[in-house]
Amino acid sequence: MSTDLQHLLLGVAAVAVLVLLITKAKLHPFLALALAALGLGVAAGIAPARAVEAFQGGFGDALKSTGPTIGLGTLLGGILLGSGGADRIATVFIGSRPVKWIPAAITAAALLIGMPHLFDVSFIMLVPLVYTVAKRTGTHLLYVGLPMAAGLYVSHGLLPPHPSPTLAVSAFDASTGLTILYGLIIGIPMAVLTGPLLTRFAARWFGPAPDLDRGPVQADNPTPEHRRKPVSFALAMITVLMPPVLMLIGTVGTANADKGSLLYTFFEACDSAVLSLLAAVVFAFFALGVRSGFGLGQLQKMAGKGLGPVGGIVLILGAGGGLKAMLTETGIDKLISDYAVDWAVPPLVLGWLVAALLRICLGSATVATAAATGIVAPLLAASPGVSPELMVLATASGAVMLSHVNDSGFWLFKEYFQLSVPQTFRTWTLMLSLQSLLSLGGVLLLSVFVGG
Repeated sequence: MSTDLQHLLLGVAAVAVLVLLITKAKLHPFLALALAALGLGVAAGIAPARAVEAFQGGFGDALKSTGPTIGLGTLLGGILLGSGGADRIATVFIGSRPVKWIPAAITAAALLIGMPHLFDVSFIMLVPLVYTVAKRTGTHLLYVGLPMAAGLYVSHGLLPPHPSPTLAVSAFDASTGLTILYGLIIGIPMAVLTGPLLTRFAARWFGPAPDLDRGPVQADNPTPEHRRKPVSFALAMITVLMPPVLMLIGTVGTANADKGSLLYTFFEACDSAVLSLLAAVVFAFFALGVRSGFGLGQLQKMAGKGLGPVGGIVLILGAGGGLKAMLTETGIDKLISDYAVDWAVPPLVLGWLVAALLRICLGSATVATAAATGIVAPLLAASPGVSPELMVLATASGAVMLSHVNDSGFWLFKEYFQLSVPQTFRTWTLMLSLQSLLSLGGVLLLSVFVGG
């Protein structure tokens, strides 16, 4: 057996071991990724010390770009949620609109609220509002809850600074601004189709209405002692939209300004995810926090509260970078690149497929993306005409496919909305599977115009 074939088989075995460690041995994904990466290196003949060095290098490379982005995005989301800005957006969007417009309104509100924060945190924050609206309108809980989850997951699956797309942006060396632009072009129609339209179609499968009196109680927000003003809806909207708008301005500006000019430097700063998010965090600190009467200690607690769930995610992203580095160290990425030239499957479809298979096996979209990018990244070298931004979206959208019982989001949706497992499959799993397929279709359609 040739050395190249041996290394390819070792790469396949490493992925299989990763899946078994997470699904059967129930190891934490960070530990499973680390063991799979280091095991691959040693099995391929790399000295243990060198394997550890390569893993550490990949870990650092992955986090040097994703860490600040995810951290600042989480801080921004923490201030938005803790100050009441997110609740203000949701309330204004829903208002006293007719019942038939509720799914569309909650989808739009959730899409915006979900942009700067992790899915689980935004979901838990919005669930009490879903119960309130369902009670007020006398509708089935899922009539409000399903489109809310659809709006949140469009942001979670496609748009930085969420972990999966942010990691893919780093792995494929893509433009964050362009990724957001393409993600919104695909995501907005997708939110309409899987939010209000799917809700209307799937209403026949909702089943018995849950008991609305058993719903969660809204957690008390910290009330400042000298609060003078309520959170402004306009300022809350500016806070949410500032990072993507600045990055889009930067992307367009750098493409049209003379390199080295003062204008180009300004646009280049706007195009930075870190600087755009930092500007939004500072703006939110004063516009949503200080202006509304929150003390500095309260703002610090708001910002810090959201950082709790990020620790595990950051470790997973770093370990995914370590696995990617080990594929490079063993030469497997070059072998994939060399063989990919003759593959009949388009790189965008292959990226989606690899991520989708890993998602179905592993359950976590973040872990699936972390593992898939290491496998798929060499395809860009073999296919120079493929847009790296579309590769980001193809891989990230594959990582939301067919959520089922091994996904924490499946159980979160089931328990908070008092559903049976079959009801959850008919709603949550159907919605995410449609989002994944529609996103792939949108990516392939865009590739006609921007390369792919």
